[in-house]
Amino acid sequence: MARVERNLVEPIVNARLQGGRAAGVNWIPAIQMKLEDIFFKRGLFLALIGFLLGRALILSQLSPFGLPFFAAVFLMRREHAPLALVGLLVGAFTNSIVSGVTLFAAAFILLLLNKIKTPAIESQFKTMAVYVLLSLGLADLARQYIMFRSVNIYSGMMIAVEAGLALILTLIFIQCIPLMTVRIKTQALKTEEIVSVIILLASVMTGTIGWAAYGLSIEHILSRYLVLLFGLAGGAAIGSTVGVVTGLIFSLASVTSMYQMSLLAFSGLLGGLLKEGKKIGVSIGLLIATLLMGLYGEGTNNIMITVYESFAAILLFALTPTALLGRIAKHIPGTNEHTNEQQQYMRKVRDVTAQRVSQFSHVFGALSESFSHIDESSKAEEDEKELDYFLSNVTEKTCQMCFKKEQCWTNNFHTTYDSMQEIMHELNDNDGQLSSHTTKEWGKYCTRSPQVIAAISQELNFFQANQRLKRQVHESRKLVADQLRGVSAVMEDFAKEIRRERENHHQQEEVILEALENFGLQIGNIDIYSLEQGGVDIEMSIPDCQGRGECEKLIAPMLSDILGETIIVHSEQCTTFPGGQCVVVLRSAKKFTVETGVSHAAKGGGLVSGDSFTTMDLGIGKYAVAISDGMGNGERAHLESTETLSLLQKFLMSGIEEKIAIKSVNSVLSLRTTDEIFSTLDLAMIDLQDAKAKFLKVCSIPSFIKRGEKIIKIESSSLPMGIIPEFEVDVVSEDLKAGDLLIMMSDGVFEGPTHIENVEFWLKRKIKEFETEDPQEVADLILEEVIRVKGMIDDDMTIVVTKIMHNTPKWASIPVQPKRKRA
Repeated sequence: MARVERNLVEPIVNARLQGGRAAGVNWIPAIQMKLEDIFFKRGLFLALIGFLLGRALILSQLSPFGLPFFAAVFLMRREHAPLALVGLLVGAFTNSIVSGVTLFAAAFILLLLNKIKTPAIESQFKTMAVYVLLSLGLADLARQYIMFRSVNIYSGMMIAVEAGLALILTLIFIQCIPLMTVRIKTQALKTEEIVSVIILLASVMTGTIGWAAYGLSIEHILSRYLVLLFGLAGGAAIGSTVGVVTGLIFSLASVTSMYQMSLLAFSGLLGGLLKEGKKIGVSIGLLIATLLMGLYGEGTNNIMITVYESFAAILLFALTPTALLGRIAKHIPGTNEHTNEQQQYMRKVRDVTAQRVSQFSHVFGALSESFSHIDESSKAEEDEKELDYFLSNVTEKTCQMCFKKEQCWTNNFHTTYDSMQEIMHELNDNDGQLSSHTTKEWGKYCTRSPQVIAAISQELNFFQANQRLKRQVHESRKLVADQLRGVSAVMEDFAKEIRRERENHHQQEEVILEALENFGLQIGNIDIYSLEQGGVDIEMSIPDCQGRGECEKLIAPMLSDILGETIIVHSEQCTTFPGGQCVVVLRSAKKFTVETGVSHAAKGGGLVSGDSFTTMDLGIGKYAVAISDGMGNGERAHLESTETLSLLQKFLMSGIEEKIAIKSVNSVLSLRTTDEIFSTLDLAMIDLQDAKAKFLKVCSIPSFIKRGEKIIKIESSSLPMGIIPEFEVDVVSEDLKAGDLLIMMSDGVFEGPTHIENVEFWLKRKIKEFETEDPQEVADLILEEVIRVKGMIDDDMTIVVTKIMHNTPKWASIPVQPKRKRA
């Protein structure tokens, strides 16, 4: 244990020694964390805001900001409310003693009302706003009466306006306090929250009215700095909104600042439009707005002072850390920073999801291994124990009362044991029959020979039943192991797909966009999701082509030449209004395509056939063709075959490998019912990229491939599905070629008429004689020939003919400049 502890401690000591220099360099984050602790966690920031809001006035006499701010802090961050109230009172007393006393009285009334009736949680915001309205109104009325001994109409109206503004500001400040005091996770702010924060910041700046430095107005510098900050972080919309709201509040505070609203709004608009130029571009926008609005608003008298104020704001803006701008932009929807933050969040969610799926895959893999693991040594010991238990039961029934017990089982134990074991094996191998030689030899050895043989025969029945049950359990375990292994593989593939990110193809997008535009085509937007060979996936928007087919005739052929493979239009969504944009998806064309023809008939010309067929495009470049023949005829057989194909389709579409899918379907069918209703399955899986085909046949008849004058037979043997819970599926592979006809049929066709000795040879000859290559015509001709020769429809018959063809695009590729090839 001491050695382990020493190994754990030594690297930590080394890390501290090596990290000493880094700790000395990284003192800035430590100072930043300390300042955040002082200002935000201890509430000093709220006290500073309270000081400025306590000084803020509207129309030079109304002070509606202080009490709403205190109410919001009291409701949202009660532990910081005393410090916020101190800041408010200090700010109010800097205006006048009366303002400070009125604010203190209003705060006291507010606390008294809250003590009398605490607001309910579901309506606490509205109730607190009403309390602010009543508290400020009563405090102002009391001040007016004490000072002037009367309340006239004008004073009453001003008190009502101030109380009404306080009510609205309370609801606004309540939304802002959590954003300013808690380091919330990066998330998009709502429009109402953004406007609320702007109103709060503008209200705080109102508290600086009257402050000046070297003849420059502090409130003008700070307001323009705020516009610069949000113009770069949020763009033109946010910048102009900040300018309008800030200018509006300043104009309410001082009528002489009316022109500031136009200047700030115009500055925010120009700065947001020039945000691509970073700080320099936004600053230029402010200077342009300052010159234009300064000349318009105040003429040339104070133009230099206005310009100096803008330069001061630009200086503060230049000193602002870029990290702060990035943190602000992360909370504003539509910005690149917010988009990147959301992508990082989605990437984390994706990685966590992929990890969980991969863990589940490993769990299923481990379960599969545990089910498939069988210890051979323990199996041999178990078989020996079962044999001992078997013979002990026989001995208990026959040898316990025999006078030769000691001689047989004490003196000649091995001879007695081996003889009885030989009798058991012979009865088991010969269906309960014992040869005369064994009976005679055992009769010479045992005095109770008939009783012993009868007991062994009786006990053997129980032994055989137990062995059958054990085999079924073993087969079920093996089946479950295969299914778990298949699920594990599917989940692992799914985890890999989740981890696969959309690659950046900016360079290729520019190449393709330039090539198409040089050709005279107008492209609105282009997004490349994949450029893998055989898996190209491109989405683009184009102006309304009015049905001219530009995508199919021009864009896809040009992309085929640029990317070096055939590209086709996968889907196209046309605009529904003039001047709109059409969205088109272009993907790689498969090298091969298939065309299928089907012909079928029910027994006796009925309407319900026991045969079922299906064709499936699995969406992964594979095409499946399947025929299932339910045992017997009629509706029951039809339901059986239909359910077989339905289950198979669900397994294949989920991505499970073909053999495991068929075994899973078989297990479901075998365990579902005890009725002797079974079905066959004939499955062909065709890869549309290389035309390789896999044939999986479960008690189905042979299939044929017609290749010119050559007929190729595909066959395998196995029991029908549902008879036993475990069986092996034989997979036959064959390379198909363009022009091949794959002919699959049910047993009703292959059995043929009784007077034809070799039905297989007859079918091959008929297929070879067909001159048509159309799959539907071939299917109809085969069914017609079989019915004509038979003279009747004595069984359900189904024929599915699939033709393999090269995928020839409708439009040839259009040559582009050689340098535009795939990068």
